[in-house]
Amino acid sequence: MNPIQFIFLAFVSIPFIEIYLLLQIGGMVGVLPAILLVVTTAVIGAGLLRQQGLATLRRFQEGLARGEVPAYEMIEGPILLVGGALLLTPGFFTDVMGFACLIPQARRKIAQYIIEKRLVQSGMSAQQPPKEQPDVIEGEFNRED
Repeated sequence: MNPIQFIFLAFVSIPFIEIYLLLQIGGMVGVLPAILLVVTTAVIGAGLLRQQGLATLRRFQEGLARGEVPAYEMIEGPILLVGGALLLTPGFFTDVMGFACLIPQARRKIAQYIIEKRLVQSGMSAQQPPKEQPDVIEGEFNRED
C-alpha cells in the first residue's frame, strides 16, 4: 500500500472509529465524563509532549556535542509532533495513538523501524559512504559577442 492510499484510508476510517468509541464510552460512563476524559487526555498529553520534547532536544544536543549523528533523535522529533497532534485531536483512538508516540520505548521502536526498514531500503543508510562528487575544475570565463 502506497502512502497516499494509507493516508486516504486513515482519513476515512479514523472518524468512524472515533465516533464509535465516543458513543460506546459515553454510553458506559455518561456524556459529561466522556467529554472530561477527552479534555483531560489532551491536557496530560500536552504536558508529556513538552517533557519528552525537551528530553529529546537535550539528547540531540548532547549527541552533536560528542560529534555523533543523533539519528534516533532526528526521527523521534517528528514522531513527537505527530503524537502531539494526535493527542490534541478529540477522541479516544487518536489519544491512544498519540500516547504511544510519547512513550520513549515505543517511540524508539518506531524510530528504529523507520531508520532500518525505510531509510536503509531507500539507500539513505548512514553506513553507506557518500557518493563521490564529480571532478570540478574551477576557472573564469568571459563571454564575447
